[in-house]
Amino acid sequence: MTFKSAGPLVVGVDVGGTNTDSVLLDLSRAGTSAVLSSHKSPTTTDVTEGVEATLTTLLSKSIASGEDAGSPPDPASISALAIGTTHFLNAIIQRDASLLSQVAVIRLGSHGFVKGALPFADWPKSLRGIIEGYSAIVPGGVNIDGRLIAPLDEKALRLEARKIHELKLRNVVVVGMGSPMDTTYHQESEARTIILSELERLDTDYAKSTNIVLSNSVAGSGLLARENASVLNASILTFARRTVYSFIRAMRKVGLQCPLYLTSNAGHLLPFSEAVSFPIRIFSSGPTNSMRGAAFLAREELAAIAGDKGCVVVDVGGTTSDVGALLPNGYPRLSKTYTELAGVKINLDMPSVESIGLGGGSIIREVRTATSSVTVTVGPDSVGHALTSEAMCFGGSVPTATDIAIASSPDELLIGDPALVQLDSTVVACGADRMKNMLEALIDRIKLSPEDCTVVLVGGGAILCPPTLKGVNHIIRSEYAGVANAIGAALAKIYGTAEAMVDADDLTAGIARVMDKAVANATAKGGVSRDVTVLNEEVEWVPYVDNKKLVRIEVACSADHARVYAEMVQSPSKEDVPLDFMDYGPSPKRRKASTTDDTYNGPDLATYQPTITPQGEWVLSPTDLKFIEIGCYILGCGGGGSPYASYLHLMEMLREGERIVITRTEDLQHDAVLPPVAAIGTPAVGQERIASDAVFHALQRLSKEQGNVEFTHLLATEIGGMNGLGTLLWGSKRYCGIPIVDGDLMGRAYPNFEMVSQYVNSESVNELLPVAICSGDGQDAIVPAGQADETAAGKEIRKVCADFGFAAGAAGTPLSGARMRRDGIPNTFSLAWRLGRVVRRAQVESRMGTVTDALVAEAGGARSARRVFTGKIRGVETRITETGHSLGEVVIEGLGEDEVESEAERAREGEGWKEVRVPFMNENLAVIAKGTDGAETMLATVPDLIMVLDVSTGEAIGVQEYRYGVKVVVMLMAPHPIWATKRGLEVAGPKAFNLPYEYTSDLEYAKPASVIDEFRQK
Repeated sequence: MTFKSAGPLVVGVDVGGTNTDSVLLDLSRAGTSAVLSSHKSPTTTDVTEGVEATLTTLLSKSIASGEDAGSPPDPASISALAIGTTHFLNAIIQRDASLLSQVAVIRLGSHGFVKGALPFADWPKSLRGIIEGYSAIVPGGVNIDGRLIAPLDEKALRLEARKIHELKLRNVVVVGMGSPMDTTYHQESEARTIILSELERLDTDYAKSTNIVLSNSVAGSGLLARENASVLNASILTFARRTVYSFIRAMRKVGLQCPLYLTSNAGHLLPFSEAVSFPIRIFSSGPTNSMRGAAFLAREELAAIAGDKGCVVVDVGGTTSDVGALLPNGYPRLSKTYTELAGVKINLDMPSVESIGLGGGSIIREVRTATSSVTVTVGPDSVGHALTSEAMCFGGSVPTATDIAIASSPDELLIGDPALVQLDSTVVACGADRMKNMLEALIDRIKLSPEDCTVVLVGGGAILCPPTLKGVNHIIRSEYAGVANAIGAALAKIYGTAEAMVDADDLTAGIARVMDKAVANATAKGGVSRDVTVLNEEVEWVPYVDNKKLVRIEVACSADHARVYAEMVQSPSKEDVPLDFMDYGPSPKRRKASTTDDTYNGPDLATYQPTITPQGEWVLSPTDLKFIEIGCYILGCGGGGSPYASYLHLMEMLREGERIVITRTEDLQHDAVLPPVAAIGTPAVGQERIASDAVFHALQRLSKEQGNVEFTHLLATEIGGMNGLGTLLWGSKRYCGIPIVDGDLMGRAYPNFEMVSQYVNSESVNELLPVAICSGDGQDAIVPAGQADETAAGKEIRKVCADFGFAAGAAGTPLSGARMRRDGIPNTFSLAWRLGRVVRRAQVESRMGTVTDALVAEAGGARSARRVFTGKIRGVETRITETGHSLGEVVIEGLGEDEVESEAERAREGEGWKEVRVPFMNENLAVIAKGTDGAETMLATVPDLIMVLDVSTGEAIGVQEYRYGVKVVVMLMAPHPIWATKRGLEVAGPKAFNLPYEYTSDLEYAKPASVIDEFRQK
């Protein structure tokens, strides 16, 4: 076949779970005039027949112009077909064992850097049971700056290839540590070559049918999340190819001779060859297509009203309303943090969309109070597709949101029969107000700023939206809004991205080089280099690296359809589209797996008791670890790093029979030897090095430095964040085999070396030295005593850490038992356990409305802790400093009464501020409240523990996770008294962070109750 058209006609199709929408678009026109025809039909089980029927009907409804005026357009005049589909996502969500394949995972990493949480460790059991095939770790890996950590072990890779062949697994994922930054060694590609070579030696046909997915081609930094995304991608490959080849067959049956694209989650075109290799990129394209299509339809009105401010798109369906923010560049705002897909944490670009249970079929219920006042609830349950038979306006008996809308505006909405809606006028008015409030709250959570915004309304349930909304200056309703998702598919462009570390002194030239690489990346996939839209440009300091900045650029280019089609036809590559439909045959019959949601099946948390021996040893269980994980992150006060990876590692150790013990500070012998330990460095390294023996090596090096001293216990330097939970690793028998003390030296997380309670009672920083620092791969250093000034040691530790690859383990001069009792902060593991228990119980028992009160009680009561503000994040400013600190501020505004969706979100007495702002430097530093008159009041500052918790989960939100629209509660807790002394404030008070405040607090410290004392066997 030859490609005959390079004209403006493009077909867009959206294959949803319920309906298939299609549109023929003339891209030489703008707005609704560009739509030549559209069609909506039910999605069929047979994808080929459904798409074929849709395309046939669509083209027959179109009328050509010019010489062929009055007849359907020649299929050869169509330049491209772009399809968005949810088929692959549905297979994952529904745990369909007949459509998902088992996957083998090969990790590349050395020195124990990737051994912590094994593949599938945090997957839902039902999905893991279907997809998990095999996993192994092979030496290799690079650092975040691209430096080689270890070469690949070819012999080991060939051995693993033979095991994969024995297991008959045909989908393999290769995950290299640091692979997104590996621009020199290309270890994942080399590993694929070696594995295929061995498979070909064993069985040529088997090798040809084996799919090997490289993780760096699927997602970016974050080994666990990248691995998860790659595994999901590999599991769906066979089904995806079968589905997409069905689209090819349908195209040919209707005579289309043009390239086929599928649309990505972020709103881009994936040429056929890329789509069949990376189906995970098209899992959630529907919301993005809908937003882009809506903006296209309303382009002229948006330009006149919103200018370059972007807009909010509201898509009201039959059961839910989805809202997303559209940026000025015409693309949706993406979720840049980790997201979950079917219960699996991934790090793909996904549209930032919020949903509520409000749709045309939402069921209305009337609730009358004891005072006879009327309250109306809307949804979340819905009559769904039975709207036209069950809704009152269509002769049914179920009151729905559509009935409320019609009864409110009987002369304006020409749907159903208003006379059939027999509802009390009070119910109609209350229902209309409730729907209005729900939409207003949803829009406010997603919009780009607190200013009034422009809303573009789409979806079959758009009639539910009233003419005006609070916080909205204009509402745009467009013709063809019902097929906006198909229009968005037709509009998509080719995506390109690049990132590189550049010299700060040569930043302009460096950005230009990265831009060229991003454009080249897009053109290599079929983009046109003369038509470039810059989607995102990020420039930030690289922590612990002198004079270096990391530049990331994302672009979109129009597609060269003729070139894509020619390459699709001519390329002999296995990954490219075959001209003749490849029939893979019926899906293989696989064992059935449970499709029920994974529910909590642990012990009764209300009666759970930890194991404490008569000798006072607290032997940790999986339940204890979960409590401590949650509590440590809360005590991190926004910093300290997530303890999640350490939690997965520890859980794996317990499953293998490991024993981890915590003991009381009071039981320490006078001459006990307690080295304080911590992992140090930039969090970016920890995203790739999910485990490391660096702290253990530092302990060994310190012991040798001090005459082979034997340590009796381990001491956490900081309880907050990852180092609190991480300390438990090193006390296990696998490493030191000694107890961990129930206490630490911070009582929270702090960003600097000298911010420890031991230093507060020291004559100089030299009492904290020497410190042993190890890289985990054989390098070590000692920062000795005798430093010239109080800051020299911290600077030297930072320098060594950078030399070691921006991450290391540290062990400090041991404290005696007597010194720990004098200077340490006791029972902090007990406190973390208690805070975590409160949150976990609330989650399991669905009592989130009481979680803050319970947290206050566990922290010592109202004199020791309090909840000071509840609201939603309105804005975040953050940057990475040259010293590796996250510096910024989060602004949280109060919730209006109509925004309160649960008791957990309702403000308490004394919380009546308009907003609060929380500056941070790795950790939260202060809470400054603003009243309605604009006056500011300082509510708290360090060393008070300032905690920002997610209202919906009760868990901590780290500073790197702050984002607009998240509902949060701000809480305070009294610090250990040592931090409120004159010396303590000099070390870690407001002035230490350059804050212009004096520390004042009416909170009183309450020593946490010891878990060991409470539950000790008598």
